[in-house]
Amino acid sequence: MAAQDIRTLFLAHRQELQVYLTHKLRNRETAAELTQEVFLRFAEQGDAVLAAIAHPRSYLYRTAHNLAVDHIRRERRGRVDPMSDEDMAGIADDQPSPERVAGDRSDMAATRAALLELPERTRQVFVMTRIDGLTYAVVADRLQISSSSVQKHLAQAVRHVMARLLSR
Repeated sequence: MAAQDIRTLFLAHRQELQVYLTHKLRNRETAAELTQEVFLRFAEQGDAVLAAIAHPRSYLYRTAHNLAVDHIRRERRGRVDPMSDEDMAGIADDQPSPERVAGDRSDMAATRAALLELPERTRQVFVMTRIDGLTYAVVADRLQISSSSVQKHLAQAVRHVMARLLSR
């Protein structure tokens, strides 16, 4: 499609598209911007695409509708207003404190040590159920024991680990 054809489409449909977008968005400035965007996107299409468009007016309206929907979605997500450094300083940091990190590391080390004290089969059951997230049935199948045995080993492991953590 030649530039002259796009210009003709622009002159023929700009006003009605802008009215459509103004009604949909209730904002004349945004409607004017999106109207420009509609024709820009139309003009950016390759010649093969433009030649395949049987109803350019319908294509323009569909593009306008899609741009309006995208704009409304962005608006609903909320605007992000810039903040001063002083305002940013007043926002609580959600990072754990160094003490918390050290405590968590200590708990992990104690848990590992407690797990290493368990019999091999009990430790396997604990790791497979609590760390790997496998079901009792899968663990039972893999270790060739009953689901009841899996539950008993797990209960023993949890009791032992909790006792070690509480005795620190």
